[in-house]
Amino acid sequence: MPSFDEVLKEAGEFGRFQKRVFFLLSQTGITFSFLFASVVFLGRAPDNFWCRIPGAAELSEQCGWTLEEERNFTVLPLHLGNKSSSGECERLNVVWDTSVSCASPLTHYGNRSMGNLPLTTCQDNWVYEQPHSSVISEYNLVCGNAWMLDLSQAILNLGFLIGAFILGYAADRYGRILIYLLSCLGVGICGTIVAFAPNFTVFLIFRFLQGMFGKGTWMTCYVIVTEIVGSDQRIVGIVIQIFFTLGIIILPGIAYLIPTWQGIQLAISLPNFLFLLYYWVVPESPRWLLTRKKGEKALKIMRNIAKHNGKFLSPHYSEITISNEEVSNPSFLDLVRTPQMRRCTLILMYAWFASALIYQGLVMRLGIVGGNLYLDFFISAAVELPAAFLIIVTIDRIGRRLPFAISNIVAGIACLITAFLPEDIPWLKTTVATLGRLSITIAFEVVYLVNTELYPTTLRNFGVSLCSSLCDLGGIIAPFLLFRLAAIWLELPLIIFSILAVVCGLLVLLLPETKGISLPETVEDVEQLS
Repeated sequence: MPSFDEVLKEAGEFGRFQKRVFFLLSQTGITFSFLFASVVFLGRAPDNFWCRIPGAAELSEQCGWTLEEERNFTVLPLHLGNKSSSGECERLNVVWDTSVSCASPLTHYGNRSMGNLPLTTCQDNWVYEQPHSSVISEYNLVCGNAWMLDLSQAILNLGFLIGAFILGYAADRYGRILIYLLSCLGVGICGTIVAFAPNFTVFLIFRFLQGMFGKGTWMTCYVIVTEIVGSDQRIVGIVIQIFFTLGIIILPGIAYLIPTWQGIQLAISLPNFLFLLYYWVVPESPRWLLTRKKGEKALKIMRNIAKHNGKFLSPHYSEITISNEEVSNPSFLDLVRTPQMRRCTLILMYAWFASALIYQGLVMRLGIVGGNLYLDFFISAAVELPAAFLIIVTIDRIGRRLPFAISNIVAGIACLITAFLPEDIPWLKTTVATLGRLSITIAFEVVYLVNTELYPTTLRNFGVSLCSSLCDLGGIIAPFLLFRLAAIWLELPLIIFSILAVVCGLLVLLLPETKGISLPETVEDVEQLS
């Protein structure tokens, strides 16, 4: 009986069939990137808002004031009395009623000077010039409630984290394509509910669920693509991430064209329903079928692949060799039971954590510069494009391990240099920081490929999902680490990023090289990697 890799070579390792499946599943990268970065536009700060005095709405209607006139009566006296107050987070502690003069409402309070008018903290009576432009204005996430926007992003990352565990396990037990399709359905439904959430609690609940299902679509599509191509074509695992970057580049265009946050949310969520059509064109992973002792179904799919690729499988093939390894439900103990698996798991978990924390930290650090939000976001996304092309050029020539290590070390050195460059040469400081961003992006993309290649088929989806869950943990910690340390010394986060990156670069040198090697089918195969 032939092995799976022998049958795949005869059916075509990257023929017309695999190219079609690759292109279709790659679109998932675009929609996942929308979800990943959408908070920048869903939660953009409102341009102009102020705190309304109780009774002002009724008086404004009675007097025929425009919003601008109401704002002048509300905010201008406050600003004259307290130069530091903008009227956004505090208001005059007065109540206007019908006895107040339309021409001069404050004369009701006698001859007090502006500075002696009582003030109070604004609670929930804010007025926005564009009330539905973002979730901030929709749910009043301003002033004392501003931290809730950060909470919404942390909740999304928590969804990614839980999704990696639950859906990664489910994909290894129930099949790749089934979990992929259910995840696409979940993202579409939850994303639509988020757009019409009646309150912030409902918004958070379904944002969490959208994150959970979103992680299921991204991780499962990545594994399917990797498992249906030959060892020499697994570079498609890097190419698929170009579509993630493409989504990041497209997102500011969508946000620019759609004025409301609900419209943006629907635009990035509804395309997931289209992926349900893949039920008829994307088959189950034959590698996974073999591990579940469904050799006949796997062979049928392989014959179909050969047919579409213009190849012909020998009619003598009645069965494909499957491993003698007992198929069981995967657990964390399976990933650390043997020496090589244990070393790979611990190093990859750290690599995921460090890459995510540094990547998001650098993005946030470079992004706090003001200016045009849409243009700045577009440029920062375009910086990532060269990463995938540099990987494609080098990874099949010199292997996986060396580019993985060098990119981490260069990122660490770039962070260290940036921390000590003087402020009076901002162009050089920005250039070196951008080099760090490019390098950590390369490391981030290589870890996907290496992680997939270092786990056996029986544990691959679970192993990738578990290790990459540390990425989500890094994403949750990054903003807190960045802003807390920056309060002590602005450049201190860069020192921490530098240490994390260099340590990661040294650790990945301990991983086995996987260039040109068939995907391991069993734990024993992994133990034999040098």
